[in-house]
Amino acid sequence: MTINSQTIFYDHHNQKVAATSPLVLIHGAGGTHLDWPLALRALPNRSVYALDLPGHGRSAGNGYATVVEYRAWLREFVDALALPTFVLAGHSMGGAIALDFALTYPQRLVGLGLVGASAQLRVAPAILAGIQTDFAATTASLIELMYGPTVPPESRQGYLHQLRETLPALLHADFSACDGFDVSARLAEIALPTLIIGGLLDEMTPVRYSERLHEQIANSELHLLANTGHMVMVEQAVATTQLFAQFLARIGV
Repeated sequence: MTINSQTIFYDHHNQKVAATSPLVLIHGAGGTHLDWPLALRALPNRSVYALDLPGHGRSAGNGYATVVEYRAWLREFVDALALPTFVLAGHSMGGAIALDFALTYPQRLVGLGLVGASAQLRVAPAILAGIQTDFAATTASLIELMYGPTVPPESRQGYLHQLRETLPALLHADFSACDGFDVSARLAEIALPTLIIGGLLDEMTPVRYSERLHEQIANSELHLLANTGHMVMVEQAVATTQLFAQFLARIGV
Protein backbone atom coordinates (compact mmCIF):
# COMPACT_ATOMS: atom_id res chain seq x y z
CA MET A 1 0.00 0.00 0.00
CA THR A 2 0.98 3.66 -0.21
CA ILE A 3 0.99 5.87 2.89
CA ASN A 4 2.21 9.48 2.70
CA SER A 5 3.56 8.80 -0.79
CA GLN A 6 5.66 5.90 0.57
CA THR A 7 5.26 2.32 -0.61
CA ILE A 8 4.80 0.10 2.44
CA PHE A 9 5.22 -3.68 2.38
CA TYR A 10 3.27 -6.00 4.64
CA ASP A 11 2.72 -9.74 4.82
CA HIS A 12 -0.90 -10.84 5.28
CA HIS A 13 -1.84 -14.45 6.02
CA ASN A 14 -5.32 -16.00 6.30
CA GLN A 15 -6.93 -13.08 4.54
CA LYS A 16 -10.44 -14.53 4.56
CA VAL A 17 -10.67 -15.14 8.32
CA ALA A 18 -13.21 -12.78 9.85
CA ALA A 19 -14.34 -14.54 13.03
CA THR A 20 -11.36 -13.45 15.15
CA SER A 21 -9.55 -10.17 15.71
CA PRO A 22 -6.55 -9.58 13.44
CA LEU A 23 -3.02 -9.72 14.86
CA VAL A 24 -0.60 -6.96 13.83
CA LEU A 25 3.14 -7.61 14.34
CA ILE A 26 5.71 -4.79 14.65
CA HIS A 27 9.44 -5.58 14.40
CA GLY A 28 12.24 -3.89 16.30
CA ALA A 29 15.06 -1.45 15.47
CA GLY A 30 16.83 -2.32 12.23
CA GLY A 31 14.51 -5.29 11.70
CA THR A 32 11.90 -6.46 9.22
CA HIS A 33 8.70 -8.50 9.28
CA LEU A 34 10.85 -11.61 8.73
CA ASP A 35 12.05 -11.38 12.35
CA TRP A 36 8.69 -12.90 13.29
CA PRO A 37 8.47 -16.72 12.93
CA LEU A 38 6.63 -17.95 9.84
CA ALA A 39 4.41 -20.11 12.04
CA LEU A 40 3.30 -17.03 13.97
CA ARG A 41 2.75 -15.02 10.79
CA ALA A 42 0.62 -17.88 9.50
CA LEU A 43 -1.38 -18.75 12.61
CA PRO A 44 -4.40 -20.85 11.63
CA ASN A 45 -7.83 -19.24 11.92
CA ARG A 46 -6.28 -15.82 12.47
CA SER A 47 -5.73 -12.90 10.09
CA VAL A 48 -2.13 -11.79 10.70
CA TYR A 49 -0.40 -8.67 9.40
CA ALA A 50 3.40 -8.46 9.68
CA LEU A 51 4.73 -5.20 8.29
CA ASP A 52 8.01 -3.57 7.40
CA LEU A 53 8.17 -0.15 9.05
CA PRO A 54 9.05 2.79 6.74
CA GLY A 55 12.61 2.47 5.44
CA HIS A 56 12.93 -1.12 6.65
CA GLY A 57 12.96 -4.30 4.62
CA ARG A 58 10.86 -3.83 1.48
CA SER A 59 9.21 -0.58 2.62
CA ALA A 60 10.24 2.78 1.20
CA GLY A 61 10.85 5.91 3.26
CA ASN A 62 13.37 7.09 5.83
CA GLY A 63 11.94 5.84 9.10
CA TYR A 64 11.50 8.11 12.12
CA ALA A 65 13.58 9.24 15.08
CA THR A 66 10.82 9.06 17.72
CA VAL A 67 8.41 6.38 18.87
CA VAL A 68 5.60 8.96 18.75
CA GLU A 69 6.13 9.40 15.00
CA TYR A 70 6.13 5.64 14.45
CA ARG A 71 2.95 5.35 16.53
CA ALA A 72 1.24 8.06 14.47
CA TRP A 73 2.33 6.30 11.29
CA LEU A 74 0.96 3.00 12.60
CA ARG A 75 -2.41 4.66 13.12
CA GLU A 76 -2.43 5.59 9.43
CA PHE A 77 -1.44 2.04 8.48
CA VAL A 78 -4.25 0.31 10.40
CA ASP A 79 -6.73 2.95 9.23
CA ALA A 80 -5.73 2.25 5.62
CA LEU A 81 -6.37 -1.45 6.28
CA ALA A 82 -9.75 -0.57 7.83
CA LEU A 83 -9.00 -2.44 11.06
CA PRO A 84 -11.40 -1.04 13.69
CA THR A 85 -9.98 -3.23 16.48
CA PHE A 86 -7.10 -5.71 16.60
CA VAL A 87 -4.39 -7.31 18.72
CA LEU A 88 -1.08 -5.43 18.52
CA ALA A 89 2.28 -7.05 19.25
CA GLY A 90 5.79 -5.62 19.08
CA HIS A 91 9.39 -6.61 19.71
CA SER A 92 11.84 -4.18 21.36
CA MET A 93 11.29 -0.85 19.54
CA GLY A 94 8.14 -2.43 18.12
CA GLY A 95 7.08 -3.09 21.71
CA ALA A 96 7.61 0.59 22.48
CA ILE A 97 5.43 1.52 19.51
CA ALA A 98 2.78 -0.95 20.71
CA LEU A 99 2.85 0.46 24.25
CA ASP A 100 2.52 4.03 22.98
CA PHE A 101 -0.33 3.01 20.68
CA ALA A 102 -2.11 1.25 23.56
CA LEU A 103 -1.85 4.36 25.72
CA THR A 104 -2.99 6.69 22.91
CA TYR A 105 -5.69 4.60 21.22
CA PRO A 106 -6.81 1.98 23.77
CA GLN A 107 -10.22 1.72 22.13
CA ARG A 108 -8.59 0.31 18.98
CA LEU A 109 -7.04 -2.69 20.72
CA VAL A 110 -8.40 -5.92 22.21
CA GLY A 111 -5.03 -7.32 23.25
CA LEU A 112 -1.34 -6.45 23.50
CA GLY A 113 1.83 -8.51 22.99
CA LEU A 114 5.24 -7.34 24.23
CA VAL A 115 8.38 -9.30 23.33
CA GLY A 116 11.80 -8.25 24.63
CA ALA A 117 10.18 -4.94 25.50
CA SER A 118 10.40 -2.24 28.16
CA ALA A 119 8.61 0.92 29.22
CA GLN A 120 11.94 2.74 28.84
CA LEU A 121 14.60 1.90 26.24
CA ARG A 122 17.77 3.77 27.07
CA VAL A 123 20.61 3.19 24.59
CA ALA A 124 24.28 3.46 25.52
CA PRO A 125 25.85 6.63 24.06
CA ALA A 126 28.67 4.49 22.67
CA ILE A 127 26.20 2.60 20.49
CA LEU A 128 24.57 5.76 19.15
CA ALA A 129 27.97 7.30 18.39
CA GLY A 130 29.42 4.07 17.05
CA ILE A 131 26.67 3.63 14.46
CA GLN A 132 27.80 6.92 12.94
CA THR A 133 31.56 6.55 13.34
CA ASP A 134 32.29 2.80 13.03
CA PHE A 135 29.26 1.00 11.65
CA ALA A 136 31.04 -2.33 11.11
CA ALA A 137 32.41 -2.64 14.65
CA THR A 138 29.20 -1.39 16.27
CA THR A 139 26.92 -3.74 14.37
CA ALA A 140 29.24 -6.65 15.26
CA SER A 141 28.93 -5.67 18.93
CA LEU A 142 25.16 -5.37 18.62
CA ILE A 143 24.84 -8.91 17.30
CA GLU A 144 26.69 -10.20 20.36
CA LEU A 145 24.28 -8.27 22.61
CA MET A 146 21.17 -9.29 20.72
CA TYR A 147 21.52 -13.07 20.56
CA GLY A 148 21.84 -15.63 23.33
CA PRO A 149 24.63 -18.21 23.67
CA THR A 150 22.73 -21.02 21.91
CA VAL A 151 22.82 -19.19 18.55
CA PRO A 152 25.72 -20.71 16.53
CA PRO A 153 28.46 -18.52 14.99
CA GLU A 154 27.32 -19.13 11.42
CA SER A 155 23.81 -17.94 12.28
CA ARG A 156 25.23 -14.85 13.99
CA GLN A 157 27.13 -14.04 10.79
CA GLY A 158 23.91 -14.30 8.81
CA TYR A 159 22.11 -12.00 11.23
CA LEU A 160 25.05 -9.58 11.10
CA HIS A 161 24.79 -9.47 7.31
CA GLN A 162 21.07 -8.70 7.58
CA LEU A 163 21.64 -5.94 10.12
CA ARG A 164 24.29 -4.34 7.92
CA GLU A 165 21.78 -4.08 5.10
CA THR A 166 20.13 -1.35 7.23
CA LEU A 167 21.35 2.14 6.37
CA PRO A 168 23.43 3.63 9.21
CA ALA A 169 21.22 6.73 9.33
CA LEU A 170 18.09 4.59 9.69
CA LEU A 171 19.60 2.39 12.41
CA HIS A 172 20.77 5.50 14.27
CA ALA A 173 17.28 7.00 14.02
CA ASP A 174 15.74 3.77 15.34
CA PHE A 175 18.05 3.65 18.35
CA SER A 176 17.48 7.36 18.95
CA ALA A 177 13.74 6.65 18.99
CA CYS A 178 14.36 3.93 21.57
CA ASP A 179 16.57 6.18 23.67
CA GLY A 180 13.92 8.90 23.85
CA PHE A 181 11.10 6.53 24.81
CA ASP A 182 9.75 6.43 28.37
CA VAL A 183 6.18 5.58 29.40
CA SER A 184 7.17 4.00 32.72
CA ALA A 185 4.94 6.40 34.67
CA ARG A 186 1.84 5.43 32.65
CA LEU A 187 1.85 1.63 32.56
CA ALA A 188 -0.94 1.35 35.13
CA GLU A 189 -3.28 2.99 32.59
CA ILE A 190 -3.15 -0.12 30.39
CA ALA A 191 -6.11 -2.41 31.06
CA LEU A 192 -5.77 -4.62 27.98
CA PRO A 193 -5.02 -8.34 28.23
CA THR A 194 -1.26 -8.33 27.73
CA LEU A 195 1.21 -11.07 26.85
CA ILE A 196 4.80 -10.37 27.96
CA ILE A 197 7.64 -12.61 26.74
CA GLY A 198 11.27 -12.09 27.74
CA GLY A 199 14.57 -13.92 27.44
CA LEU A 200 16.35 -14.74 30.68
CA LEU A 201 19.70 -13.90 29.04
CA ASP A 202 18.56 -10.69 27.31
CA GLU A 203 21.32 -8.07 27.53
CA MET A 204 19.47 -5.36 25.57
CA THR A 205 16.30 -5.36 27.69
CA PRO A 206 17.23 -7.39 30.79
CA VAL A 207 14.61 -9.57 32.39
CA ARG A 208 13.86 -7.03 35.13
CA TYR A 209 12.21 -4.82 32.50
CA SER A 210 9.77 -7.58 31.52
CA GLU A 211 9.09 -8.16 35.21
CA ARG A 212 8.32 -4.45 35.72
CA LEU A 213 5.88 -4.50 32.81
CA HIS A 214 4.12 -7.45 34.41
CA GLU A 215 4.03 -5.80 37.82
CA GLN A 216 2.47 -2.59 36.51
CA ILE A 217 0.10 -3.87 33.81
CA ALA A 218 -2.66 -5.44 35.86
CA ASN A 219 -4.14 -7.75 33.23
CA SER A 220 -0.84 -9.22 32.05
CA GLU A 221 0.91 -12.59 31.95
CA LEU A 222 4.69 -13.05 31.94
CA HIS A 223 6.72 -15.80 30.31
CA LEU A 224 10.52 -15.89 30.65
CA LEU A 225 12.40 -18.24 28.32
CA ALA A 226 15.63 -19.92 29.41
CA ASN A 227 18.87 -19.69 27.38
CA THR A 228 17.33 -16.87 25.33
CA GLY A 229 18.65 -13.42 24.48
CA HIS A 230 16.98 -10.33 23.09
CA MET A 231 15.82 -11.82 19.77
CA VAL A 232 13.30 -14.00 21.57
CA MET A 233 11.08 -14.88 18.62
CA VAL A 234 14.08 -15.78 16.43
CA GLU A 235 15.81 -17.88 19.08
CA GLN A 236 12.62 -19.49 20.39
CA ALA A 237 10.31 -19.49 17.38
CA VAL A 238 8.24 -22.51 18.43
CA ALA A 239 7.78 -21.36 22.03
CA THR A 240 6.92 -17.81 20.96
CA THR A 241 4.32 -19.03 18.47
CA GLN A 242 2.77 -21.37 21.05
CA LEU A 243 2.58 -18.63 23.67
CA PHE A 244 0.82 -16.28 21.25
CA ALA A 245 -1.62 -18.99 20.14
CA GLN A 246 -2.44 -19.86 23.76
CA PHE A 247 -2.81 -16.20 24.73
CA LEU A 248 -5.16 -15.44 21.86
CA ALA A 249 -7.27 -18.49 22.65
CA ARG A 250 -7.37 -17.55 26.33
CA ILE A 251 -8.55 -13.97 25.78
CA GLY A 252 -11.11 -15.19 23.23
CA VAL A 253 -10.86 -12.46 20.61
